[in-house]
Amino acid sequence: MEPPVSPIRDASSYSPSSTDLGISLLRFSLGVMWMAHALLKLLVFTLPGTAGFFASVGLPGWLAYPVFAVELLGGLAIAVGLYARQLSLLLMPILLGAVWVHLPNGWVHTSAGGGWEYPLFLCVSSLALWLLGDGAVAIRRSSWLVPRPAAA
Repeated sequence: MEPPVSPIRDASSYSPSSTDLGISLLRFSLGVMWMAHALLKLLVFTLPGTAGFFASVGLPGWLAYPVFAVELLGGLAIAVGLYARQLSLLLMPILLGAVWVHLPNGWVHTSAGGGWEYPLFLCVSSLALWLLGDGAVAIRRSSWLVPRPAAA
């Protein structure tokens, strides 16, 4: 029986593949988009305005504040690679809520009231990141809630 292969690599010999770099690019851009989504609530609509919008679509208005915080901090963590896979999965209910809110407005996000194409794309991107991994440059990786390959 062969000993298990260590997942720890010698940092001096590590050379990221183009796939790892591509995943890192996906992770970074997804994190930036999460932060932009949060900052839109703060800088454009204001948090009280966002709370009013939440209330107008049947959600508790106070929910705007934790959603803002989770989007901003979660986006930052995803961008730098701090448990990015897990956070991208855990943040998906926010995106699914945004899809639900914008569903009556039509597909294109530039529709009056905003369509659902943008939040759906971010949702699919978050799911893809969870499935693909952290990429080449990540602060902290974890295997929690990550699909594992079948044993050979």
